[in-house]
Amino acid sequence: GPARAAAEAPLGSVSPQVVERCVAAAGYSVGEFAALVFAGALDFAEALYAVKVRAEAMQKASEAVPSGMLSVVGRREANYKFACLEARKHCESLGIENPVCTVSNYLFPDSRVIAGHLQALEFLQENARKYYFKRTKMLPVSGAFHTRLMEPAVEPLAEVLKSIEIQKPLFCVYSNVDGKKYMHSKHIQKLLVKQVVSPVLWEQTMHSVYERKQGTEFPYTYEVGPGNQLGAILKQCNLKAWKQYKHVDALEDEEAVDT
Repeated sequence: GPARAAAEAPLGSVSPQVVERCVAAAGYSVGEFAALVFAGALDFAEALYAVKVRAEAMQKASEAVPSGMLSVVGRREANYKFACLEARKHCESLGIENPVCTVSNYLFPDSRVIAGHLQALEFLQENARKYYFKRTKMLPVSGAFHTRLMEPAVEPLAEVLKSIEIQKPLFCVYSNVDGKKYMHSKHIQKLLVKQVVSPVLWEQTMHSVYERKQGTEFPYTYEVGPGNQLGAILKQCNLKAWKQYKHVDALEDEEAVDT
């Protein structure tokens, strides 16, 4: 998963100075583990093992219920909570008990990911115009991540995180769960577990990271990993902050070293 770091250092090739002067980091979904490793809170090998357990447990939870995720771009009038409520009522009319349909990812203004039972997502696609959805697209994933349908994955991840050492981060790392800074190791342990069944508040996190007094310069921002989706989201959330953004493809750097 991609991770983002904000640093008080110039753009250009990423030098050791950028790493040394980093002031904040955040990671999207599983990328949060990468951000915490980068900040010295988690050991790389232990984090990798935790991610493996998390992925396997979430996959197992996905197989229990036909569910998925729907990317939505809405108009200003879109009411996502109301749309999800009506989709759940539709599921109940089909005989589905305790249906799930909720916002699972807040991306940028007017863009959300809704997750839950497949029947609910199909209902939203069919009634997109009624709810002022401009575009809807099913995501190529196997389950409703970041909803209560992932509850079976909570205990396995909690057990792993209890068994590994977690340090206080060397600089600010922002949590997906509430968009705020992690305070201490127990806080990290608790919220990484909660993240599995909670929506990813990425838009809110961007506001927390880049909140500045008027006239204050924005930090340089680096997105590390495959693709530049987080940069595209930052552009929608904060155009001024995005002007100091650079994408770093780790694979390209490795290939350069190899050659």
